[in-house]
Amino acid sequence: MSFPDDPRVAEAKLVSVKDVLDKLQIYNLTQKSGEFFGPCPLCGSEGHNSKTGPCDRFNVNIHSKKFLCRKCGLKGGDQIAMITEIAGKTFPEALAILCGELSADIDPEEADRRRLQAEKKAREQQKRNNRWRLRRIDEARRLYMRGIPGWRGVVGTYLRARGLPLDEIPSPLKFLLNHPYVKKIDREYVTLQCGPCMIAPIVDWQTGDVMAVHQTWIDIDPPHGKARISYKGEAYPSKLVCGSKQGNFIPLITPEGADTLVVGEGIETSLSAYIGLPDDLKNAAVWCGVDRGNMAGKMLKEPGVRWSGQPDMNPEYDAFLPPPWVKRLIYIEDGDSNAKQTRAMMLCGLRRAQALRPGLCIELVPGVSGFDMNDVLNGKHNKNTEGQGGDGRN
Repeated sequence: MSFPDDPRVAEAKLVSVKDVLDKLQIYNLTQKSGEFFGPCPLCGSEGHNSKTGPCDRFNVNIHSKKFLCRKCGLKGGDQIAMITEIAGKTFPEALAILCGELSADIDPEEADRRRLQAEKKAREQQKRNNRWRLRRIDEARRLYMRGIPGWRGVVGTYLRARGLPLDEIPSPLKFLLNHPYVKKIDREYVTLQCGPCMIAPIVDWQTGDVMAVHQTWIDIDPPHGKARISYKGEAYPSKLVCGSKQGNFIPLITPEGADTLVVGEGIETSLSAYIGLPDDLKNAAVWCGVDRGNMAGKMLKEPGVRWSGQPDMNPEYDAFLPPPWVKRLIYIEDGDSNAKQTRAMMLCGLRRAQALRPGLCIELVPGVSGFDMNDVLNGKHNKNTEGQGGDGRN
């Protein structure tokens, strides 16, 4: 007989949620935002009103492994409990199933039914996703075509307010004068604000096509920095992306003949890096990677390590990849987020690029803890260290 101190318990708890669901032949759940959700393996979707949308009463958290059905009360806290509660197995049987010593013994007809149902659902979802993606890309392209060239006013004003007095506004940057900020709240689309907005194209370098638009709403009052947007007391970010950003980039500055590419997470971070480039990098291209996830791609999970910094090279996991002309790739690290996670994500993206571009030289410029690159450019990190016994150097 096995007990909780059985050495196989540790092995069983390394099995991923996806693998546990596969062992139980549960295929009709949807994965999103760190969870699997859908009909309950025990009570299904019985009593669910389809007019309110798909059934999502059952949830499994990918990280904590906790699961719960809000209808029948099925719940538990780990992989072993998933087997015992869902499949009705004993503790020893659950260990044997998780360690590959025993089959979950699911009825073949029921397994086939679940599989066919899941395949049909996946096909339908893929069609919906493709239609939605194409609509968003088309909307992004229309927005960018409507944009006014950035040198004509508000973009330069905004960048100066952020401490970025550029001699020349990057040509990809445009703006819209009275652009609505629309957000889906409680299943309804709500316009939170209308006002000036800087827009930037997110481009597929292989085709040159605009795949998305990055939007930054600007305060209509001087000094015209980022707009403060709120709704019913809740603050919302001043920046949104419309379209398909994955694997794409914002081409801010691309000098002819450049073979070095400097990439920051945000537009202001990238332009701050551009202003501070040393003489040997004055001919480098400077692009924006949109966000850390897009720069990093999928990271490998390693036992006992929260952020491995190693890329998952599965081709299904798309991420930013520099063009073949790039011989030296430099990522700029911001220090205003979780330092360990940010460092791991930046290294993950660089290592992915190097693996796919043999011979590529990669570098990571470390951030200053608590500050992004724009803060550093404007000396805010020095002001913070003054009065704390620091000498202002980082």
